[in-house]
Amino acid sequence: MKKIVLVLVTALLCQTIFAQRAAVVNQDKKFGFINEDGSWLIEPTYKGAISFSDGLAGVFNGDKWGFVDSSGEMVIDAKYDKVKGFNSGIAVVADGKKWMYINKKGEEVTLQESDKVFDFVDGVAFFRQNGLVGLMNPKGEVLAKAKYKKVLKFKNGTAKVLLGESWGLVDNTGKEVIAPIYQEVGYMSQGVAKVKKDDAYGLMINGTFTKVDGAIKIWDFTDGENLTYAMNAEKKVGFIDRSGKWVIQPAYKKVKRFSNGLAPVMSNKLWGFINESGEMVIAEQYKDAEIFSKEGYAPIKPNKLWGFINTSGDLIIDDKYIISAKSFNFMVAQSKGFENKLARVGYKKKWGFVNTKGELLNDTWYINAESFVEIELEENK
Repeated sequence: MKKIVLVLVTALLCQTIFAQRAAVVNQDKKFGFINEDGSWLIEPTYKGAISFSDGLAGVFNGDKWGFVDSSGEMVIDAKYDKVKGFNSGIAVVADGKKWMYINKKGEEVTLQESDKVFDFVDGVAFFRQNGLVGLMNPKGEVLAKAKYKKVLKFKNGTAKVLLGESWGLVDNTGKEVIAPIYQEVGYMSQGVAKVKKDDAYGLMINGTFTKVDGAIKIWDFTDGENLTYAMNAEKKVGFIDRSGKWVIQPAYKKVKRFSNGLAPVMSNKLWGFINESGEMVIAEQYKDAEIFSKEGYAPIKPNKLWGFINTSGDLIIDDKYIISAKSFNFMVAQSKGFENKLARVGYKKKWGFVNTKGELLNDTWYINAESFVEIELEENK
């Protein structure tokens, strides 16, 4: 019995450590990292920093870049002119004009010969030879030969590939999950992807093409959501399900995706929210609106600034914030709205985090702040 309890406690501790999240912030022109309770994970001592990825974060001492772990220990010396985040144990760094791969020991690693050094995403990186693109794993093993004209970024474990003039999808093993024979293709979500075939728009559902009648454009599905949006010839937008059936007829000028059973829609000039039956449950009254978070709160813009409402349409946080701006790492998208009960907001040229009661985290504004990300500690740490 004691052994079982010990195993359970150990598992819980591992989960707690593994779920640790941190945000890079700029306080008084020095960069550090905060925990979700507002305490310092790493004190602000650096001239620059990028968010944690794969357990390490890039930091700038004013002259060179290196990498620290979650304890703040410099595990890779600051000797690089530029760095990008780690993925699958590999990072792209620059020494002068030379871009190269390094491992977590700071050792340069030689992978496939390539005209350009590409980041790893989902454990896969592109390599380019003679103007064509292929895929490799972190060991440098070829997953897909350099035969594609273009390979776009990975999302949901798949990437769009252009072979000749036709599009398809590959997964992170290099397998073509949708053959490159289509005019357009979208990312895969739970076995479904949008495609354009012979000028007809439809869905590829577990390998079978289903035309969506009347659609001239379809947006990607999101994992966990049953509906996505599509446009008809009159440029009105509605929603289809994963079988390709219209469940909300095209009637809107603009829409955003469903989340928490509600979606932002705009018929004319103002935004409101509908439910999955197409009923307008929060009247069109906002100049802009974003999707609801898992906690059930959505950013709305009644006038010039943003506030937050609940799923009943009640204003829970006054409209006095901005919610989007350039970040330290312009390649990383910043969240708009609540994540894990905190929302990144800007106020009077400063940035911070508010909770669902509108209270400012640690009662502190920063020169800038990134969204919180998981530190992704290794299991044996």
